[in-house]
Amino acid sequence: MAIDRKASDIHLTVGLPPMIRLDGEIVPLPFTIMTNEDTRRMIYDTLTDEHIEKFESTHELDFAYSVKGLARFRFNVYMQRMSVAGALRVIPTKIPTFEQLGIPAVIRELAKRSSGLILVTGPTGSGKSTTIATIIDDINENRSAHIITIEDPIEYLHVHKKCMVNQREMHSDTYSFHNSLRAVLREDPDIILVGELRDLETIEAALTLAETGHLVFGTLHTRNAPSTIDRVIDVFPSDQQDQIRVLLGNTLEAVVSQQLLPRLGGGRCAAIEIMLGTAAIKNLIREGKTHQMYSMIETSQQLGMQTMDSSLAAHFRNGNCSYEECLMRAVDKETFGRLAKGG
Repeated sequence: MAIDRKASDIHLTVGLPPMIRLDGEIVPLPFTIMTNEDTRRMIYDTLTDEHIEKFESTHELDFAYSVKGLARFRFNVYMQRMSVAGALRVIPTKIPTFEQLGIPAVIRELAKRSSGLILVTGPTGSGKSTTIATIIDDINENRSAHIITIEDPIEYLHVHKKCMVNQREMHSDTYSFHNSLRAVLREDPDIILVGELRDLETIEAALTLAETGHLVFGTLHTRNAPSTIDRVIDVFPSDQQDQIRVLLGNTLEAVVSQQLLPRLGGGRCAAIEIMLGTAAIKNLIREGKTHQMYSMIETSQQLGMQTMDSSLAAHFRNGNCSYEECLMRAVDKETFGRLAKGG
């Protein structure tokens, strides 16, 4: 039922019926309220003995599994008020196309890059994994290359098309992002996906791989392009930050930041900010002038760049989303208001 209704998430917790996230809102399914025994039975039925042992020792568990002919799920199991609870993210078995996602054509051009760092950012549930999966699938269909992904857990499953695609999952195929990135050079990759740039070692390894001629994709939980640059730099000690600014300035190809908004009439749509690694942007990174990036993005629309506020304003003007919803998501509410009026 949750899949038929195109829910993005399913929640199992004591004291409620199964809940789903539909168009961004949490709504109940028409089932009875679950007890502790219900949630424990439903969740434990999906776990292996190894999963159960790990969960009972840590009270936290992340994994992914597939139901043939239905969907793939990213499952987080946790404890709350001494009872077992679970959150399942629905991952479609078919990777959507650029056209189906309705994302700007310039993002498709990123798939043609041969080297550099491309960051896809946004809050949890903003569609980062789907956007990257679509880019990877486009590369897979149009280029002959070796793609290696390092994920926690593996979400979208890629088949070998024109590319050879090897997907490594944390804990089952490798024990850390850092170790797998250190080993990846011996695996002859052309394109590398790092599921999440979590710490200094992982970010440093991704930058080094991009500098040595590989195309590297990574994700961060940042709201927009300038804050993404600041996040990457601020991870490092102050005495290393100038060096990292130079390295990031040399390697960055693009930052794509996105949010998912409820669409009027049902469904959701993506508001997307795009900052390309032009010579001017790279200079701002090296000089530590992230506060000037927004005006640079605004004046570079002819290159395919766009701010989050301009994307939100376009969704409002096109009748996709309400003014109130877009205003709530705006980076600069005054700028959004002007753009929403066509200014």
